[in-house]
Amino acid sequence: MSSIRTDFVPVVTRAAEAETTSDPSSEMTLLADSETTGGLLTSYRSTFAEGAVGAPAHFHTRAAEMFFVIDGSLRVLLDETVTVLSAGDFLLVPPHTPHAFAAAPGCTADVLFTFTPGMARFDYLRLLGRVMRGEADFEEIKASSEHYDNHYVDSPVWNAALAAS
Repeated sequence: MSSIRTDFVPVVTRAAEAETTSDPSSEMTLLADSETTGGLLTSYRSTFAEGAVGAPAHFHTRAAEMFFVIDGSLRVLLDETVTVLSAGDFLLVPPHTPHAFAAAPGCTADVLFTFTPGMARFDYLRLLGRVMRGEADFEEIKASSEHYDNHYVDSPVWNAALAAS
């Protein structure tokens, strides 16, 4: 993880110019990565189709992850509890906390994600899009766990919640 700088310039990402990556059930709009924010944060917006699974159970060791639901509803695993966040809800997940997320049953979701401190995650999101489109193998994601601070775990609670949908 790089140290946080204070000499970066303001970051403006215009919606019409933002890079997007997508898979069959979601689209991610890449807003600001750590290189452009002096390491302070990484942020992107994801829109999930109805029934879309966002991320399997995982945790981060170096970053806190923030969720702000812009529209719709997002089902979230927090450690061993499954809850639903609705439009306007905010969640902060501390490092080392297992979590997962998906569009809530019967709902779409539009969510702003922010990681702090920032780390180069846009390449991970691009890789994730390729895997979800069948252009890359999931083994590439597993091999990049340490580099992108994404550590996958088994969650019987999350698996049961998804199976019940």
